[in-house]
Amino acid sequence: MGEAQWLDERQARAWRGLIGVLQRLPAVLERQLVEDAGLSAAEYTLLVPLSEASGGVLRARDLGRMVSWERSRISHQITRMQKRGLVVREECSEDARGSMVRLTDAGRTAIVAAAPAHVAAVRQHFIDALTDAELAVIGPAFERVLHQLPDDEG
Repeated sequence: MGEAQWLDERQARAWRGLIGVLQRLPAVLERQLVEDAGLSAAEYTLLVPLSEASGGVLRARDLGRMVSWERSRISHQITRMQKRGLVVREECSEDARGSMVRLTDAGRTAIVAAAPAHVAAVRQHFIDALTDAELAVIGPAFERVLHQLPDDEG
């Protein structure tokens, strides 16, 4: 391993800015979700793809992949959400080892109620802080970074 290639000031500023946003923005958005809708960020994270899925149902492992969570995390979160009546777990007809997660009426009501205020908070704390030109650059830039990252399997 050779000598470290330290970040220059421009690179360090971008990196520190990203780290700050990754630390503070999720906390701000979760606080809004809890206060306005009584949902945790984890609950909202799972309710969104379920609400968008055909019939409001997804295989648990596919749901985990969609949100980049490990199997144990998705399982524990689904159990917590079942206790709140937001989802139900069903057997997978195609594979006895798998399970399906279905959005309940209460879960759909929760996501429909939470989404407008959450989107407003995303706009207030992220979108509105950027110009149209910055948005045109940052979206593709983040997609490139995500694309080159290793997936969860390695």
